[in-house]
Amino acid sequence: MNNAVPALSPHLYTLFNGQNLSEKQHEAFMLLTVTEQNWPHTAMLSAGEIIALSPTLLRLGLWENTMTTRNMIRTGQATLVAFYNETACYIQLELSKLPDLPVAKHPRSRFSAKVVACREDRAKYADIISGVQIQLKEPVEVLARWEETILELLQD
Repeated sequence: MNNAVPALSPHLYTLFNGQNLSEKQHEAFMLLTVTEQNWPHTAMLSAGEIIALSPTLLRLGLWENTMTTRNMIRTGQATLVAFYNETACYIQLELSKLPDLPVAKHPRSRFSAKVVACREDRAKYADIISGVQIQLKEPVEVLARWEETILELLQD
């Protein structure tokens, strides 16, 4: 990635810090992996499935045994894409699977994700006004699950 740095910017770190999830409930992020047939594969992540431990280290919690999870285990790589703060952000990640939590309330495949490169893009001729936005159907229940998932991602 040209003009990329190996760390999240302060606004991305704040976005992924695991705090104030109710304020971030409408944000969704694209997670790109590669299939065994070398095709791009896209999934979505919410603010309740990712936490930044530092500007260079994230943790991700994905549903078990999905195509995305299998791709991440197989390749050890993914790209996280966020549209936030009038910026398109492309974050290349080097992944390692964390041990399963036998007593997890919300079982997930957990990953440690080292930021390899982070590039932010702003158009000179236009403003980025939104990215993927979601509306939770059961916000109280989902936000509670996200809070619990974030706590589980913090466990070693």
